[in-house]
Amino acid sequence: MREWQVKRRDRTRQLIELGGLVVKAGLVELTDDDRATLYGAFLTIAAKLRGDEREQALALLRRKGKRAFEMEAKPDQADR
Repeated sequence: MREWQVKRRDRTRQLIELGGLVVKAGLVELTDDDRATLYGAFLTIAAKLRGDEREQALALLRRKGKRAFEMEAKPDQADR
């Protein structure tokens, strides 16, 4: 497979996974699938991450995300 095809496949996979996170967070339903609202929310987060409190914001967001993933995984572990 050519290098550009591999890069394209990797990028496509990344975009699909990121879109899945948007859905998983409930943002599509909460915004009635309003792309302008979603984009505005992403721009707000990006601005915060460009600010002076970047490290604190990243730590908070990472912690919340990890907790959510862990809570989601718990029912699956009970089945094993």
